[in-house]
Amino acid sequence: MTPLVSVIVTTYNHEPYLTRALDAILQQECDFGVEIVLGEDCSTDGTLAICREYAEKYPKQITLIASTENVGWRANYRRCVEAARGKYVAFCDGDDYWCDQNRLAEQVTLMESNPQVGLCYTLAERRNAMGELVGRFPVDKGHTMLDALLHDWCVENCTTLARRELVLDYYDTEKPENRPEWLTEDLPMWLYVAAHSEVAYIERATAVHRVFPDSVSHSTSLAKRLAFCDSSSNIKLWFDERYNSSHQRRYLLRERANTALWVYSHIGSVGDFLRRWWSEAKACPMQILSITPYGLFVKKLLFRLWKNPNDPNDFNDPK
Repeated sequence: MTPLVSVIVTTYNHEPYLTRALDAILQQECDFGVEIVLGEDCSTDGTLAICREYAEKYPKQITLIASTENVGWRANYRRCVEAARGKYVAFCDGDDYWCDQNRLAEQVTLMESNPQVGLCYTLAERRNAMGELVGRFPVDKGHTMLDALLHDWCVENCTTLARRELVLDYYDTEKPENRPEWLTEDLPMWLYVAAHSEVAYIERATAVHRVFPDSVSHSTSLAKRLAFCDSSSNIKLWFDERYNSSHQRRYLLRERANTALWVYSHIGSVGDFLRRWWSEAKACPMQILSITPYGLFVKKLLFRLWKNPNDPNDFNDPK
């Protein structure tokens, strides 16, 4: 029987977490076919062994895609989507997990009765490596319009269900493999879907996103965090121009500037801070009137005065 939903599970060095992710998907209560497309990207721990164990135990539900070399997160996502057979695709990275056994049934019911909806997502919990709750996402409310999503992004990837044809259209149209500056796959994918269909939001936590200090989006290295934030801002600027008549351009430029200057208020020299401020002001002269950069500059100067070079909790200033 052809599955109605294909759950894309991409995994790399997720040995401590993968079992929980797979079990939660297999325990979904629904009256339609569900398959798991499991993309294992040449892990260096015991992840592949767990994948093989589950694929052998559940041959009708799990398709394992593995390789002898690491293909990278973007190619791993795409090969799994292309191997999927379902009308809908859901996503769950191997270190996240679902916490609601009825989420697929509710999302499918909503989307089957509303053909114009191309993406349905829900509230998510965020937990650290110890399992402690550190927050919820979105923090305030979920948005369903492209303009609002660009202004306040609130889609957690592990909560999504989308029409597979739209995800395939994204790959064919935007060709993300040609955009190495895009440091995330889910943000541009869901912006594309939101630009071409309606979006629905369910205000109930159905999944848990684990937050690790060494991940690309939550790194404690401010340099890495800056690169990710810049990439996210530039992705939103690109989609805002292409699909939203640049309605959010001023806000997005201000957001990019304030985030970068906050980073430079902790690391780098005063010259680094001023050069970035000038660069952002040239892109959007209205930045000169914003009070935030001035406050961050004062913070930068005070931080340098108060910094204790022997305190390991202080951010390192290379100059």
